[in-house]
Amino acid sequence: MNVEIAQGYEKWKQLFLSVDAQREKYGIKVLAYGHPKDNENKVYQVLEVESMERMQEGLQDPEIVKLRTDAGVKLDTQEVVFLVE
Repeated sequence: MNVEIAQGYEKWKQLFLSVDAQREKYGIKVLAYGHPKDNENKVYQVLEVESMERMQEGLQDPEIVKLRTDAGVKLDTQEVVFLVE
């Protein structure tokens, strides 16, 4: 997943790290996250998910949407790429 952020990487990172319980609720495990060396306003996340359906449920959860927007996530820039083995 990648997305643009508007309120700085440190603010995004603090909120991102504080919501493990919400991710667990939807079977989402964080494998890696970060930003390109030259652009702190573009964030990448590598996530392991139980299913695409659960992931979509999590992304639509009003509490999670609010947390993400509070962290400066520009939801309209979000790109989700599902990989399979």
